[in-house]
Amino acid sequence: MGLAAGVAVLAVVVGVVLSSVLGAAHEVLLQPAASTGPDPFTPSAGQAAAATPSPAATTPSPTANGLRALSGSTAGLYGGSMNNSSCDVPRLVRYLTADRDKERAWAAVEGIQAAAVPSYIRSLTPVLLRADTRVTNHGYRNGAATSFQSVLQAGTAVLVDDHGLPRVRCACGNPLTPPVLADNPRYTGQSWPSYQPSNLVVVTAAPRPMTAITVIDIQNGSWFERFTGDSGSRDQPVPPPTNQPSGSATPSPSASSVSSPAPSASTAPSVSSPPSTPPSTAPTSGPPTPTAPATSPPAAPPS
Repeated sequence: MGLAAGVAVLAVVVGVVLSSVLGAAHEVLLQPAASTGPDPFTPSAGQAAAATPSPAATTPSPTANGLRALSGSTAGLYGGSMNNSSCDVPRLVRYLTADRDKERAWAAVEGIQAAAVPSYIRSLTPVLLRADTRVTNHGYRNGAATSFQSVLQAGTAVLVDDHGLPRVRCACGNPLTPPVLADNPRYTGQSWPSYQPSNLVVVTAAPRPMTAITVIDIQNGSWFERFTGDSGSRDQPVPPPTNQPSGSATPSPSASSVSSPAPSASTAPSVSSPPSTPPSTAPTSGPPTPTAPATSPPAAPPS
């Protein structure tokens, strides 16, 4: 009887844990580009933007559940301003290293030692998302890292690694990891006018480390290469990739600052979920179809 009772208790505990994990994966928070979001690790290290990311000329066919997997090496997956950074990397390093407990929690999420945080952040590359992107976001509360599923609006300033994966959200200093995908996700929080569940992108790791990222300039639609680990000082113009759709629209200037907060998620309407077909994991060629953010993303030169 004792063994049976123990097995029954263990089954209940496992069921509760699995229910909690799956429940967390099902709820996905929509985060506008300028919103700090819940439990930020740091104040914003994003910079002011002068324009929004340019939209592509064609609309792709979404998968059944509205998610498309794109390799981090896809040309035009990210935007930016040539010779300018959308994220103040030195400021972010100062914020994180000023609190040792926070620094350790942040490092644990990224799978590195706390002492390696400054060098790790400097190895990342500042860019802007050009599509609404699914990630696992991590906040900081009560001395420990939190974890929640998130959609980051196109135009969000992020730092990406040499495989093209988003690793830091500049508006809050939060570390990012790949998303946990589940059937029937429930999207909540503050949406934006261009938001469509059918346009969401999941970034997958490039097959090999990159030395440069091919970026589209949000100011004029031209193309340039940004070396990984560089904030824009060595950007080089390049011809448009041959696999890009022609006739990309030119962005119109729209000055804004990333410091202005978005409305609270608790007061924003919930957003309906896409269908429940499991997401496709095979990367597709060509750039995503970006959506213009309700609030312009950060992208001015660092101080």
